[in-house]
Amino acid sequence: MARYTPMIEQYLSIKEQAEDTLLFFRLGDFYEMFFEDAVTAAKELEITLTGRDGGVGERIPMCGVPYHSAESYIQRLIEKGYKVAICEQVEDPSQAKGIVKREIVRIVTPGTIMDGKTVQEKSNNYIAGVVSVAEQFGLAFCDVTTGEFFVSIASAQSVWDELQQFQPAEVVVPAAEGYETLSGQIRDRLGCLLTNGLPGTHTEAKALTLLQEHFQLLSLESIGLGGFSQAVMAAGMLLAYLESTQKRNLQHLKKPLLLTRESHLAIDNFSRRNLELTETIREKSRQGSLLWLLDKTVTAMGGRLLKKWVERPLAVRAEIERRLQAVEELVNELLLREDLRQMLQEVYDLERLMGRVAYGSANGRDLLAIAASLSVLPDLRERLSNANSPLLQEIGQAIREMKEIVHLIQRAITDEPPVGIRDGGLIRDGFDEHLDKLKQASREGKQWIAQLEQQEREKTGIRSLKVGFNKVFGYYLEVTKSNAHLVPDSYERKQTLANGERFITPELKEKEALILEAQDKMVDLEYELFLQVRDQVAAVLPDIQRAAEAIAHIDVLQSLASVAVERRFTKPVITDSDRLVIEEGRHPVVEAVLKRETFVPNDTLLDCGANQIALITGPNMAGKSTYMRQVALIVIMAQMGSFVPAKRAEIGIVDRVFTRIGASDDLAGGQSTFMVEMVELANILHHATKNSLIILDEIGRGTSTFDGISIAQSVVEFLHQSSAVGAKTLFATHYHELTELAERLPGVTNYSTHVQEKGDSIVFLRKIIPQPADRSYGIQVAKLAGLPDAVLQRAKEILHVLENGQTAVKEAAAAKLPRQTGETTSPQLSLFDQPHPVVTELQSLNLLNMTPLEALTTLHRLQQMVGKG
Repeated sequence: MARYTPMIEQYLSIKEQAEDTLLFFRLGDFYEMFFEDAVTAAKELEITLTGRDGGVGERIPMCGVPYHSAESYIQRLIEKGYKVAICEQVEDPSQAKGIVKREIVRIVTPGTIMDGKTVQEKSNNYIAGVVSVAEQFGLAFCDVTTGEFFVSIASAQSVWDELQQFQPAEVVVPAAEGYETLSGQIRDRLGCLLTNGLPGTHTEAKALTLLQEHFQLLSLESIGLGGFSQAVMAAGMLLAYLESTQKRNLQHLKKPLLLTRESHLAIDNFSRRNLELTETIREKSRQGSLLWLLDKTVTAMGGRLLKKWVERPLAVRAEIERRLQAVEELVNELLLREDLRQMLQEVYDLERLMGRVAYGSANGRDLLAIAASLSVLPDLRERLSNANSPLLQEIGQAIREMKEIVHLIQRAITDEPPVGIRDGGLIRDGFDEHLDKLKQASREGKQWIAQLEQQEREKTGIRSLKVGFNKVFGYYLEVTKSNAHLVPDSYERKQTLANGERFITPELKEKEALILEAQDKMVDLEYELFLQVRDQVAAVLPDIQRAAEAIAHIDVLQSLASVAVERRFTKPVITDSDRLVIEEGRHPVVEAVLKRETFVPNDTLLDCGANQIALITGPNMAGKSTYMRQVALIVIMAQMGSFVPAKRAEIGIVDRVFTRIGASDDLAGGQSTFMVEMVELANILHHATKNSLIILDEIGRGTSTFDGISIAQSVVEFLHQSSAVGAKTLFATHYHELTELAERLPGVTNYSTHVQEKGDSIVFLRKIIPQPADRSYGIQVAKLAGLPDAVLQRAKEILHVLENGQTAVKEAAAAKLPRQTGETTSPQLSLFDQPHPVVTELQSLNLLNMTPLEALTTLHRLQQMVGKG
């Protein structure tokens, strides 16, 4: 029976160790792929699919990529959701007996890639671990590029908010029964790569052992994980997966940090999206988000930390005030702020640089970047030593000056080292005596060869004679054919060319041997010396990571201060009360992007007593949604430690922010606009507390008028009941009937957006006033939107008829008189003397979202309802 060749047998045995990957199998200067891997890779990478004899009588599919450019190909495969196993030659082919020994040295996955486009400068690239025990979820998140490691406990409802906040590129779940449903939900909701962990590593005992051994801990109590068994299980399983795929000691991973809900302001995924904290809703763009506005960070580390602050504001007053005091000092101290910004300009991404050092992939240029960054530390420490705020002082004291490492790198590495660490030219003259001698021998040999050319020209009389070199023949003497008769007998012919001959001499070969030997030894020695330097840098990894963390905090604080100065923000007052008072508040992003208009500020007063629920009425485009969003953003900014866009702000600490603003059909999930709205609303009503802030916009508009009014009123009543929720609420609605709730529910107050009429047109004044709107101005808004005049005129006629009909019905009801013969309205159940359904529907129409054809169809249907047409 035919058998595979020994090399293919070796390939297949290694492939069995990583069946769910594409195996990059090193053969000389190429990574080759075979069988189905080759078919897949050729298609995805758009490279040629070839074949080779595998010893079984038929050609095996094969494709390959050059090893020196493999990273770009690996990156493309990772972006498409594949995992790639790197199989290297782990012994010198010249020393091998038989097949060269090969091993998988690393498995690259979407959650463990170290470089490339998916690893964005100011964003983390997380891999997550998820376990489930008794309806509680343990979560672990790790960014292997920076070493950050977080864990948390989540309920069945909050687990998706946690996962969607971290947006992992890959999720690891236990290789155990009972996870099929969760795995399917992760695929559907997150759309990331799903991977099974190593069997048994999610058990509490095994996970505990893994964490204690890796982080050298006697117990997990010392890092605050005692009693959090689900978090321990997730962290242990994730750590085991990382160690098995990365095949190295992940010494740069930081001890897992437990994230608790009590210490942070919780923002669910719906609210993060609605408030556009890190990206806009429509374009999914960073520009136009709150993060975009606040980001004046100088370093990549600061940019990533700022994103965390935006997504997880604080809920502990003392910690918030520490940040605010630091920002206030930087706002007031222009020279300090500018000095810090200038110093930070010299700092590279220390977190990811040290990740590469720990991985063993850092090159000479990386070490120079580390040295340049660490050189800034003494000046940073000194500048912060005179700061007044406790937080700035603590950051300065946490910085350890690492002059020895800086000096080592500067002495060892040349100013312009090559990208490859085996290419030579890495180590400075004077760093190592033996290396200097080899360099001298090489220089002297090359100088002798340079002199040889002139000597041989004079000796032979051949003026065109020249000395050359190639990897095949080494050094040689080249003579044109026209001068061949002048070549002395001592020359030994080595190669014949079309226009000349190449020769060698015994003396030339002797010098060549000395030069090449010195060159080879130099490269090997430089490589060894570089590894020694890199290991010494790795030895102080914890100190450099602490310095990186301090730099990131400085960067975020100066960024917030710079934005505060530029945008005229003020320092908020943080309290433990239930009051939310904002004077002349502004929407930070809308104000920043306005070009010709001046943003109109508005006041806000909310508490859990007389001003618990603000009912806001008014037409579309008048500024209701902008106003409500700005209130939520001001709270979030204040609790993350930022100054806020207001004349004055008093912020009683909020535990959660909920928003229900706008909606669209979830086509993929099979949910209508109304269903999306109700799902978000249900999340709010189930999880809000008295300390929450709730923003609701147009509840019930996705269904019929009566259903919408009923749901909206019921929601207001439910929120109003202190025993149920009693949370501070901004509630915008088109249902004017709801304004009567303020008369019978203490704590419900009416507000509206001020509109000025000018003939048939209106002007939006963008001002929130303490009174209900008298009407919705739907036709005027439709005119502003550009509906045809014929449609607008007909709408006015219909509205006039409906308003007269409504008046007649109300007057008859008030006098308790029978209706007049021929009256076209029909009896209806009443909520607050319910108006005619046509009137109600007309008032609730969202003309901005209707096409002209839809508007005409609706008008025709309304005509039929009042007995005309």
